[in-house]
Amino acid sequence: MTSSLSRRTVLAAAGAAGLVGVAGSPAAAGSRRPRSAALVVHDAKVFTGTSGGRPVEAVAVGRDGRILATGRGGELRRLVGRDTEVVDARGATVMSGIHDGHVHPLGAGSRSLRPSLEGAETTREELLAILTGFLKDSPGQEPDGWLVVEDWNPVGLLPQGTLPHHSLLDALPTRRPVALVGGDGHNVWVNGRALEIAGVTAATPDPPGGKIVKGADGRPTGVLKDDAQPLVTRHIPEPSEAELVAACARVLAQAAASGVTTMMDALVGRGELGTYRALAAAGKLPQRIVPAIRLDPDQARDPAAALAYARGLRREFGDVRGLRFGMIKVFLDGVIEYPAQTAALLEPYLDGSGRPTANRGELYVSARDYGRLSAVFNRAGWQMHAHGLGDRAVRTALDGYAYARRATGLRDPRNAVAHLQLVDPADLRRFAALGVAACMQLQWAAADTWTMEALLPYIGSARHRWMYPARSLERHGAVLSGGSDWPVDALQVWNQIRTAIDRQGAHGEGPLHRELESLSRTSTLRMHTYGTAWQLRMDGETGTVREGRAADLLVLDRDVMRCPVADISDTAVRLTLVGGRVVHDAESASGRTASAGLARAVAAPRPSSYAAVHGGRHRACGCSAH
Repeated sequence: MTSSLSRRTVLAAAGAAGLVGVAGSPAAAGSRRPRSAALVVHDAKVFTGTSGGRPVEAVAVGRDGRILATGRGGELRRLVGRDTEVVDARGATVMSGIHDGHVHPLGAGSRSLRPSLEGAETTREELLAILTGFLKDSPGQEPDGWLVVEDWNPVGLLPQGTLPHHSLLDALPTRRPVALVGGDGHNVWVNGRALEIAGVTAATPDPPGGKIVKGADGRPTGVLKDDAQPLVTRHIPEPSEAELVAACARVLAQAAASGVTTMMDALVGRGELGTYRALAAAGKLPQRIVPAIRLDPDQARDPAAALAYARGLRREFGDVRGLRFGMIKVFLDGVIEYPAQTAALLEPYLDGSGRPTANRGELYVSARDYGRLSAVFNRAGWQMHAHGLGDRAVRTALDGYAYARRATGLRDPRNAVAHLQLVDPADLRRFAALGVAACMQLQWAAADTWTMEALLPYIGSARHRWMYPARSLERHGAVLSGGSDWPVDALQVWNQIRTAIDRQGAHGEGPLHRELESLSRTSTLRMHTYGTAWQLRMDGETGTVREGRAADLLVLDRDVMRCPVADISDTAVRLTLVGGRVVHDAESASGRTASAGLARAVAAPRPSSYAAVHGGRHRACGCSAH
């Protein structure tokens, strides 16, 4: 274990920590002395994640990577040997590592390889200037190398109302194919060269679930939506394995610097599993990973074939160290904000003036089909994870899980619903009754353009009150779990935790139903540790600080249980351990690099127009399949 002298406590000077006289003392040398710890953290405010019990101020990590003991004051001095590393927490929080129950880390890696427009609002001239700069950065790619730019704002052309057309991109000083990938995941805008390569013409029909936007003359404008995007994007070369692995290694190091020790990758297929294999082989996989194998709607309607597919991937990649198989991901609906409005609602969307429309969103898989699918997978020992934003999608997931329970007789399959942006109050009690985890991304639970201008007029105040109903779910007995959905948003673990508490966070314009749905600090920390470990069926291994559990631990720079709530957003992680192994040390050279990269990756609030297309959110989570 490598450590810097500024962090390591020299045992000869350990008296101030209550550990004086341990090493080399007669008692230490005696036959009755217990085995020594690999590491002891003292002077800590330990958040154990367990209920009751006396305060804990020190944690000892055994040489097997498990928690050897917890205690108060100098109670653990008997475990300090000559080679034990002793860390002074300086009165700050020590806790279980963050468990991210819905995230796309490989998407964050691949996205980092391309230039980004950052969702900017621009005039045509400004956009051309930016893109010309990107072209100048890669002169060796002429004339056939693709220029692919991330985070294009589909409604960001100024003046507002200006429509994208391939002719604008054709004015760039290049013959290269150009693709601007929408930050919403629903749109791509390409130039004429890209349309030519893809063979998209006036005669090309819209594919199922997609739309080729065409002008009054019937010709493609260069904008392709949803499942029409692959008509073009499948022609874009993938990065080399070496490039992708290096990029993913960088972002995983940033996640470790944030305190993330376990992740459920919520969108996985063979390609992603191959990347994880390469990362593990290179020793660049610091977290525990639960890969959720994604099934599309057609696969969801054929449970036997879907199970064979998932089992095949597990056989092929089950030997990859650090992966834990057993999770399936299915999209039940889309997104709720105007103008996309594809999240499935029980009652129609409003037109903005309070009048109901004919639109209730889109349900991609029926309750019957989802129930049959869940029954087959639960019976085979797999867990289900449903993307459900709208209240109709949430109910569909719960109805499916209820069917599976009746069909299988299983009482603890640990299925989950993710996002839960809108939940009908009649369904709150069903989470506990069915043993379903409520996986929430509460960094979104703030009053801002996303939740107010782009949503409130289109669902009305009565439904809006049930936005991200965390406390209501908790009050009805649901197990809450946390997820970031990174890189849908920047990875801001501690602001996410703060927002769950004050329903405003660092970027909100005001609180969102704070008096009704805010969580306590204890509930919020448990949600992001034990709760997610429970969701992933890892609660017997991780998620709490207690003897015998894996030493997946964080040493923070402050006491997050007592500091001002607003200060939680700025929490820094001094030390991250996974299985007793240091995967982030803020005082090491690699730790400083990861922390600096993390700081750069924290995005500022997006322009208001970007919210109009759910910009940034769900771009990497697979909504492009919608």
